[in-house]
Amino acid sequence: MASKEALEKKHEAQIEEMKAEMDRLRAKAKQKEADSEIKYKEKMMELEALKDEAESKLNDFKKSGKDAWTELGTGLEAATQSLSTAIKSAKQKFE
Repeated sequence: MASKEALEKKHEAQIEEMKAEMDRLRAKAKQKEADSEIKYKEKMMELEALKDEAESKLNDFKKSGKDAWTELGTGLEAATQSLSTAIKSAKQKFE
């Protein structure tokens, strides 16, 4: 099993990459027509909520002790995966 530090770094990097993807999506969506912008805004609100959840899980993970980090890692993994899946879906809609 990976160490706490390795998992922390992995998920920090993934979240940062996904934040960058979200920024690229924002830029592309600005070029769309008004009706697609409404859909974009709704999707971005969803992505922001998922990102906030992933960051919250990461913060909990960082604060966790030796006994709890493996359990919290599972939640962190799920939150990061949910954000990744949502970003991929959004990219397909807006690209």
